[in-house]
Amino acid sequence: MEARDAIAASGLAAGEARPRLGAASPRYGERAIKALLAVCAAVSVVTTVAIVASLIGPTVEFFREVGVFDFLFGTNWSPTIAPESYGVLPLVLGTLSVTLWGLVVAVPIGLGAAIYLSEYARPRVRKVLKPTLEVLAGIPTVAFGFFAFTFLTPLLQDIWPGFLGTEPNVFNAGAAGLAIGLLIVPIIASISEDAMSAVPGGLREGAYALGATKMRVALRVVFPAALSGVAASIVLGVSRAVGETMVVLMAAGNTPNLSLSFSESIQAITAYIGVVATGDISTQSFEYNTIFAVGLLLFVLTLGMNLVSIRLVRRFREVYE
Repeated sequence: MEARDAIAASGLAAGEARPRLGAASPRYGERAIKALLAVCAAVSVVTTVAIVASLIGPTVEFFREVGVFDFLFGTNWSPTIAPESYGVLPLVLGTLSVTLWGLVVAVPIGLGAAIYLSEYARPRVRKVLKPTLEVLAGIPTVAFGFFAFTFLTPLLQDIWPGFLGTEPNVFNAGAAGLAIGLLIVPIIASISEDAMSAVPGGLREGAYALGATKMRVALRVVFPAALSGVAASIVLGVSRAVGETMVVLMAAGNTPNLSLSFSESIQAITAYIGVVATGDISTQSFEYNTIFAVGLLLFVLTLGMNLVSIRLVRRFREVYE
């Protein structure tokens, strides 16, 4: 009994001598950092709410004179030319047109670059190629618009004679879409490569042990495992393409057309906002309120894409221990 009591007493003494995990004094620097991060998060939320609030007032004034159904499903958009018409469907199709042609370029190139960087490139090559690829994201969009107007359109006219019709039009959805595709390649490639690199190496080693080739491992093992990140990158690229202004303004033209054609001139939502907001229309006029209505529609479209992205990430997310 005496020996047992001695052991217990020594244990208590050892327990009292153990250092505490908590800080002996308050860490004011850490609290300040937490407060700063909370302020940053709050600023983003407040900014979003402020943007929506600034759009609602003029949009309500607009819909007092134009029906919501006529606005969303009307097929003619001419708010400044008599007889006025406020059907936004041509603008929506114009936005979808340049986005579609942009994805035709960006998805294959972006995913191909991501697979190469993740599975084939050596570390030295990856350190050079990935930053170089991401430089595209830092190029001003006006430069892409000028590139589409002065290089892509003449190139398409030479490669595909007559693709703009008997009376060639230098403004077309195809050139703008190709430029936007190049613009969003870094987004898709970078995020997809990060998702593929995060796939555990054990999955690759198991596939190689079964005799799979590198291509089969990349397409049948790594790509499905990183599908949530790949889907998120594509949706983010779509959101970026939908919100692009300068490229479509300079290369696609300002002709509202109810078409998804590669060769026709179109007008996107962002291009219309850019033209009217910097034009000679009075800020107190009804025509000026149209930019708030289409701006709110663009916000809703972007929000919907972000919700789809979150849904896809949760649906296809793979959790590894």
